[in-house]
Amino acid sequence: MTTFKLPDLGEGLQEAEIVSWHVSESDHVVADQPIVSVETEKAVVEIPSPQSGRISKLFGEPGDVVPVGSPLVEYEGGESDESESVVGELPREKAPEKVAVSTGTKVKAAPAVRQLARTLGVDLERVTGSGPQGSVNESDVRQFAGEADVSIGGERLSGPRRAMARTMTEAGAAIVSATVTADADVGAWFGSEEPTVRLLLAMIAGCRAEPALNAWFDPATERRAVHYHMDIGLAVDTPDGLFVPVLRNANGLDTAQLAETVNSLKLQVIERSIERSQLKNPTITLSNFGSLTGRYANLVIVPPQVAILGGGNISDQVLPVGSQPVIRPVLPLSLTFDHRVVTGGEAARFLRAVIDNLQSKSGVSQ
Repeated sequence: MTTFKLPDLGEGLQEAEIVSWHVSESDHVVADQPIVSVETEKAVVEIPSPQSGRISKLFGEPGDVVPVGSPLVEYEGGESDESESVVGELPREKAPEKVAVSTGTKVKAAPAVRQLARTLGVDLERVTGSGPQGSVNESDVRQFAGEADVSIGGERLSGPRRAMARTMTEAGAAIVSATVTADADVGAWFGSEEPTVRLLLAMIAGCRAEPALNAWFDPATERRAVHYHMDIGLAVDTPDGLFVPVLRNANGLDTAQLAETVNSLKLQVIERSIERSQLKNPTITLSNFGSLTGRYANLVIVPPQVAILGGGNISDQVLPVGSQPVIRPVLPLSLTFDHRVVTGGEAARFLRAVIDNLQSKSGVSQ
């Protein structure tokens, strides 16, 4: 018998959720034939068979979360060549034997579990692991800390929702955030142009006026990198959870190109065909939550970014125009920034430029 294990998924990913099996026990497969689809955070990928042979056992059911290095498939006889299994961006190297990365101790636990242990003040070396090969999982940590995590019932978060929960937890613990709000009179264009595209144009104008918000910050080294290209993350709400596709080099696109790119990315998200590379490394983010409802929001910045702009629901308001009260469409804005590296003045100058752009008849992207 030979065993094929879940290969190293790269990019620090330590586990994957089984979505569906494409084969059954006793099936005969050939090398490179897809055998299982797995979901790693926000991407679904197919894992091919590393060899030809007959399958004697499948490990795990759809919905199971499998750590890297855990058994996936057992073959009858022969020798498996795990180096031949390549999935998406998977490196062509033998999968690690450990279930999870160890950071200075003998305890086997994924990074998210270690973060939870730090948050709850739990010493992992004192926890008895119930996972594969004795690894410690989140339930073990919570039970040790005295939290009855199973008492609420319901279902375990998976896929995009699990990724969102972990990302927001880490972001909330890492960022020192501040939020400033303001309103923009958008009567010059509202009703004839798409608000998301106008907000993108306004963000580009804001970063031209104050580049400090289009930046990354590493607190470990206290280094800040200000970017002069804008890779804008666009928060997209779906039934499966939150996705943030990235518009690359947005400040190099004209209005029509921005609209086309936005539509293309949203369609890929809906169809779940978007590649992981298109969900990585934004330099600043836009959340147009007002397309649903709401005026202002305290938004969450995902490191290493230092700012996120939110657009609220556009509504009619009475404004003074000259000496007369006039009903105008008003767009509420919320700018959340990392106050460790962005000053209040920089945030205000950025927001002022955003408002000026939104109140003009047509935004200019170049």
